[in-house]
Amino acid sequence: MDDLQLLRAMRSDVGSAPQATLARGRNTLMAKIGAPDARATTSGVRPRRIVRRAVLASAAAALLVGAMVAADVIIPGAHIGATAEAAEVLSRAATATIKTSDPVVKPGQYLKIDTNAVYGTTQAFADGSQLSWLERTGGQVYVPADRTGVWVWTREDRVPGTFFSDAAKKAAAKMQESVSGSKGAGAETLRAPGGAFYGGEQTVINGMRLDEAAKLPRDPKALLDLIYSRTKGAGVSPEAEALVTIADTLRTGIIPADLRASLYKAAALVPGVTMVDRQATLDGKTGVAIGIVGPDGRSRRDIIIDPATGLMIGERDVLLKATPDFPAGTATSWTSVRTTVVNAAP
Repeated sequence: MDDLQLLRAMRSDVGSAPQATLARGRNTLMAKIGAPDARATTSGVRPRRIVRRAVLASAAAALLVGAMVAADVIIPGAHIGATAEAAEVLSRAATATIKTSDPVVKPGQYLKIDTNAVYGTTQAFADGSQLSWLERTGGQVYVPADRTGVWVWTREDRVPGTFFSDAAKKAAAKMQESVSGSKGAGAETLRAPGGAFYGGEQTVINGMRLDEAAKLPRDPKALLDLIYSRTKGAGVSPEAEALVTIADTLRTGIIPADLRASLYKAAALVPGVTMVDRQATLDGKTGVAIGIVGPDGRSRRDIIIDPATGLMIGERDVLLKATPDFPAGTATSWTSVRTTVVNAAP
């Protein structure tokens, strides 16, 4: 075992490194910077300038050893991930999640997952110009106690609601009239065994079937590695896509507490994740927002968490640089989620 391995094997309760180890490290460093090795010196008085150099080199060696000890013993396994503030928020959310009981759905009851959402819509014209605005929608998913049973999904119509120009407001009205024909025509109620609406099974982590979620690793690093592997090549960056995938999985509302906690801890390992706002309001609820800025610096993806329960309030995309249609600071899309237990479905 070499000196570096010995140093890395140390822990704070071991005490100082052996003097022989320190001496070997010091002599190696001195040799590399041109200072004479103590073992190679002959008898007699060393010139003063060499003694001074040796003293400085010894000090440098001591500082280097101290840095090694600080890096590898005091904080073993340190990694690059979220900022300290964001990691603290996510760690506390994970702890609160474990302490918060999952809702109990008895036979005959349903877990109701109520979502409200806003999405940006753009209409392009033949001359190359375009107009954009925000539309609001929502829906409710009713999940039976037996998840292989029939799920019910009531979808609401998309209604234009936020405009930043009169031209966009007029274009939205025309599009709404041509697409839906009449108010509420886009709303529908769907029913499907196991939640396989439109023939597609319920999935998490970018395509993994919901009934396989129990097999997902609870170790945060292993879970994040799995997310990276399943989202490779997607999104604006691996880090941003990882946070998007974590948010999408949390948003389903049907993930057990231990997996939610692991997802929060995995998010804390994502480089670039920062604490955005400790008083972030989304759809009337206030929580703590953590987020990640895209590589082009134009937008940021946020997750808003209820610090008391660890539940995700929602997610949003925030525009950081103005566009012809939206000013900087606009949430160009957001989704909020609430879960309750009800006795019947539509």
